[in-house]
Amino acid sequence: MRVLGIDPGLRTTGWGVIEVSGSKLTHVANGLCLSGAGSLAARLLALHEQLSEIVTRFAPTAAAVEQTFVNRDAAGTLKLGQARGIALLVPAQAGLEVGEYAPNAVKKTVVGVGHADKRQIDHMVRLQFPGIEIAGPDAADALAVALCHAHHTGGGNRLAAALARAGA
Repeated sequence: MRVLGIDPGLRTTGWGVIEVSGSKLTHVANGLCLSGAGSLAARLLALHEQLSEIVTRFAPTAAAVEQTFVNRDAAGTLKLGQARGIALLVPAQAGLEVGEYAPNAVKKTVVGVGHADKRQIDHMVRLQFPGIEIAGPDAADALAVALCHAHHTGGGNRLAAALARAGA
């Protein structure tokens, strides 16, 4: 199974692709989709085009998207929700099943606690995939979403062992 994890954001959407083979998890790639400036429609189109290229290039067999939480203001929440819609749409257009995970579920799966910060997530992702280059915090979060999906679909034996070794 090849899993595309997506951490949606209007300005920056993180993505990460992992390969699951039995209990073995392998990093394939990660990066950031940047929407740039301009109208909301143009920014959403940019995210759609970039995510579509990633799906075509890496041919995932499953996808997972982090659920949004309510921001401080309604307008920001709505914009984030629209970016999340693109993150759900692109894999669905490719015929992929899309898992959805709450931020606390992702953190609990990868770090061991539901209120971990970005630094802790990055650390645990690097522990799982030693030596990889991570494009930024949003890409680390996307890899964590992919790891969460692998764990919840039965491919997480290696993740559970790594968490146990780390004392999480």
